[in-house]
Amino acid sequence: MRIRDRGKIKFMPAHFMPEHRALLRELARDELRQARPLLDEYEIQEFENRICYAMEYTYPVKITKWDDGFTYEEKGHVHFLDPIRKEIRMVIEDESAVTIKFDDIVAVEVTK
Repeated sequence: MRIRDRGKIKFMPAHFMPEHRALLRELARDELRQARPLLDEYEIQEFENRICYAMEYTYPVKITKWDDGFTYEEKGHVHFLDPIRKEIRMVIEDESAVTIKFDDIVAVEVTK
């Protein structure tokens, strides 16, 4: 008499549940998150000086911003500084406008 067993297949359905896969993806994403960098007053002042310099002479700028544990880079020209809303408005390389909050900025680099 032959035993009709499904072997490994009987354990596979638990892995293919959508909720399980979503939780595994979220867990992998959480492992890649970084803590927000702490900036002192000198670094913030240096960022402001670089941004104003780039805006005055229309130099391209690379701004690194922090968002929910990840850092993103925006490259373009600074168009306007809004001190009331505490935002930077810039035109990026593909000619679209982007708004970045002052609090989200982690690094500023002026490229000539």
